[in-house]
Amino acid sequence: MATSLQLSLFRVCTGSDSYGGRCVALPYRKSISVRCTGDSTSSSSVPVDPDDFDAKAFRHKLTRSKNYNKKGFGHKEETLELMNQDYTSVIIKKLKDNGNEYRWGNVTVKLAEAYGFCWGVERAVQIAYEARRQFPDKRIWITNEIIHNPTVNKRLEEMEIKNIPVEKGKKQFGVVSKGDVVVLPAFGAAVDEMLALNDKNVQIVDTTCSWVSKVWNAVEKHKKGEYTSIIHGKYAHEETIAPASFAGTYIIVKNMTEAMYVCDYILEGELNGSSSTKEAFLEKFKYAISKGFDPDLDLVKAGIANQTTMLKGETEEIGKLVERTVMRKYGVENVNDHFISFNTICHATQERQDAMFKLVKEDVDLMIVVGGWNSSNTSHLQEISEDRGIPSYWIDSEQRIGPGNRIAHKLKRGELVETENWLPEGPITIGVTSGASTPDKVNSLSCQIPLQCYRVWFDYNLCVSKFFLSFM
Repeated sequence: MATSLQLSLFRVCTGSDSYGGRCVALPYRKSISVRCTGDSTSSSSVPVDPDDFDAKAFRHKLTRSKNYNKKGFGHKEETLELMNQDYTSVIIKKLKDNGNEYRWGNVTVKLAEAYGFCWGVERAVQIAYEARRQFPDKRIWITNEIIHNPTVNKRLEEMEIKNIPVEKGKKQFGVVSKGDVVVLPAFGAAVDEMLALNDKNVQIVDTTCSWVSKVWNAVEKHKKGEYTSIIHGKYAHEETIAPASFAGTYIIVKNMTEAMYVCDYILEGELNGSSSTKEAFLEKFKYAISKGFDPDLDLVKAGIANQTTMLKGETEEIGKLVERTVMRKYGVENVNDHFISFNTICHATQERQDAMFKLVKEDVDLMIVVGGWNSSNTSHLQEISEDRGIPSYWIDSEQRIGPGNRIAHKLKRGELVETENWLPEGPITIGVTSGASTPDKVNSLSCQIPLQCYRVWFDYNLCVSKFFLSFM
C-alpha cells in the first residue's frame, strides 16, 4: 500500500521499536519523487514540491531522531580488530617501516607516501561492521556500495548486508520493511532516498563522510543566496547525485572543457567561441542540470562546489575561471554579487594526489594503481601517471594479473584493455599507489603476483617468492 508524503512529513519517525555497473543518473534531481511503497511491485510515488521543501530542515530533524545513528554502537575496538584481520598486510607494513621503499631480489617496490584507506572510508566500513554486530538478527540494507572497492563490498555481502535492488535505474525501496536497518554509504544518499527511508520507520545507520556533508552544506548556502551551484563532478556518480539533490539550481561540469563551454556562454562566445545556442547548451547538459534550468537567467549568480574525489587542481582552476568570467561580465567591483566559493576539496583526496605527483617524478619503470573501477579518486591517480608517460596499470584487484605475463586493466578514461608482456625483463622498479577505498591487503596481493612471476620467468632469487608466499 502506498503512503502519501506531504510537507507535514518534516516529522521524523521516532518509534523505539524500529531498531533493529554503473550508477544511472536521474535527471532533474530537484524534482523529488519518492517511492514509499509497502511492496516491491507497486510503482506509486508521490512528488514533493521542491519550491517549498526545505532539505536542510528535513536533514536536521532526521539526524536528531531516535532511529538515526552516525556515531556507531560502542563496538569500535572489536570491529577494528575484525577489519585488521580482513584488510591489513604485513608486506605493506614492511614497506612503510623502510621509508615506503624495499627491494626484493631485482625488484624494487616504491609505495606512495599517501595511499589506500582514508579516515572517512575506514570509519564508514567500521560502522557498517558495527551495525551487523549491533543487529545480528535484523535485515540490513545499504543504499549503494559502502565504498568503491569490490573486496570490501564482497565482504559486506558475506555479512548479509545487502544492496537495495535497482530496476530500470530506480532503487526498489519496497523491499525494505519496518524494523529493517539501512546503511547510508560513505558517499551519502540523496534527499528523496532519505525521505523514503524516514517514511518507512527504519533504523538508519549513516556512514556519510564529513567531507561529503561539507559539499552539501556549500550547495545549501548557494541555494539560500540564490546562487546556481556549478558542481565539478560526474553527473552519474553517487557523490554528485547527493549534493545535487540538496542544491537549488545547479549544473554539473565534468572537466575544464565543459566549464569553458559554460563560461563562454556567459560571455556570449567571447571566451573561446566553444558555446553555441541556448538550445545546444540545454542539449549538451540535459542530464547535468536542474529542472527548468535557463542558462540566460541561472548563470547570473554562481557558486562553486565539487565532488570531493575530483582532481584538486582542476577544481581550483574551474573556480578561478568562473570568477574571472564573472569579473569580465559584471566588473571586478561586483564580483561578490555574482560569485561565491567555499573550499570543499577533500584532504585525503588531495594528499593522495600530491603523493602521486611526487611518486611519478621518481625513477619507476611502471606504476600499479589499485582501486575500484568505479572509483573516481582512483581514476585521477591513474590520470596523473598516464599523463606523465609512465606505463600505468589500474586494476581493481590482484585477480586482473595473469595468467602469464598479461594484465587486464583500465586507462584513465575508463577503457578496459588487456596488455601482454607488461612486465619487462631485467631489474625493475615498480611504483604502487591506491585509491582511498583500497585496503592494504589488496595492495599487497597486487605486488605479490608480479614478484612471483619474476621468479618463474627470469629465475630471480627464490627468497623473493618465499617471502611473499609466507604471507598468502
